[in-house]
Amino acid sequence: MHNHQVSFRKRTTKAKVAFHTLGCKLNFSETAQIEKSFSPQHYETVAFDQYADVYVINTCSVTENADKRFKGLVKSALKKNSSAFVAAIGCYAQLQPEALADVEGVDLVLGASEKFNLTAFLSDLTKRDTSEVHACEIAEVNQFESSFSTGQRTRAFLKVQDGCDYKCTYCTIPLARGISRSDSVDNVVAKANEIAATGIQEIVLTGVNIGDFGKGEFGLKKHDDTFLDLVTSLDKISAIDRIRISSIEPNLLKNEIIEFVAKSDRFVPHFHVPLQSGSDNILKRMRRRYLTQLYADRVEKIKSLMPHACIGVDVIVGFPGETDEDFLSTYRFLADLEISYLHVFTYSERPNTPAADFDEVVPDAIRTKRSKMLRGLSAKKRQQFYQSQVGTHQNVLWEGENKQGYMHGFTANYVKMRQPWDPHQVNTVQAVCLRYVDEEGFVRS
Repeated sequence: MHNHQVSFRKRTTKAKVAFHTLGCKLNFSETAQIEKSFSPQHYETVAFDQYADVYVINTCSVTENADKRFKGLVKSALKKNSSAFVAAIGCYAQLQPEALADVEGVDLVLGASEKFNLTAFLSDLTKRDTSEVHACEIAEVNQFESSFSTGQRTRAFLKVQDGCDYKCTYCTIPLARGISRSDSVDNVVAKANEIAATGIQEIVLTGVNIGDFGKGEFGLKKHDDTFLDLVTSLDKISAIDRIRISSIEPNLLKNEIIEFVAKSDRFVPHFHVPLQSGSDNILKRMRRRYLTQLYADRVEKIKSLMPHACIGVDVIVGFPGETDEDFLSTYRFLADLEISYLHVFTYSERPNTPAADFDEVVPDAIRTKRSKMLRGLSAKKRQQFYQSQVGTHQNVLWEGENKQGYMHGFTANYVKMRQPWDPHQVNTVQAVCLRYVDEEGFVRS
């Protein structure tokens, strides 16, 4: 370990700080909020692949090979500056703080609550011989911290809810983020107006279980607002062109919400609805709060009101006890549904979850085979959905990244388009006719 002093009391220049985020849109939202807490008088933010005095890694407990990815990031940071101060924050830091603290080069580990006070731990940036760990018991994490990130300056991820009261047998999120709690409608609307004032065209609502919106801080029903109340209030913000719901549990996606989105000028016809399994037997073992019939009803309701709607699905393969028959039930169920794409997750055991101790473990080779089959089905579903949109006239919001001479954008119903790079069209909404799907799976006008 190095002992190179870069304390502000001894520095005359700003310290350079770099951030890297693993995992979900919620993590990106929170990283952005934490970054805003760094005083521009004392810190300059740089890209993670550049030289920095402080490297902050916001970790994920869901990402596969989370520990390997974290170690790789620490190693790459210290290659840039062997004396850099390295801080690990977030979900994995809450679940496995000692494991991250044992990684050579890590100086500070902050859990779910402490991460929002990161700057308070950085008065002295001396490289340490042993890591300093601050992670309170997850039962004590019960306050809501609002945040939003602005991504590529075309959309913002707005956090409206955190934590989860569900007890799915495979999931570590309640252990990493605590009980369900949410912001007030007034605060969310105020944040949305703040985002709108920057010229950003699209807001994505994020959270762990956003359909459970309404529980205030400390898990109390401090306000009686529902997710539908939030949606109704946000729909009145005329300065925002689009609002997208990131992911919502099928049992919480009430018909009233679907009906409202169908009539809305701002909420887009795009739903991401976790399924996890198309076998009722496995859904029960997972302790999900619905069975396949309810899920099928939700999809049918969406498509009856919005035939052009995009529907994404989360599914897990290889859960303990998943027989060939269970998997084929999942495959057939998804093949028959009018869905648009899948996010396929291969089950992996997580410490301190009930499923980690379940019998009938599915061999890794079979998990991999099933994952490959569903990824193939996802490609077919996406291609079918894209083809169904060819010939329609839609509005595309162009993004600000130049990828090998092309720019990309999305329609309201999440069809990904591309065209030759034109910097003047970044963050603009353009009316186009969807003419064909190219060989790489993008729609061209």
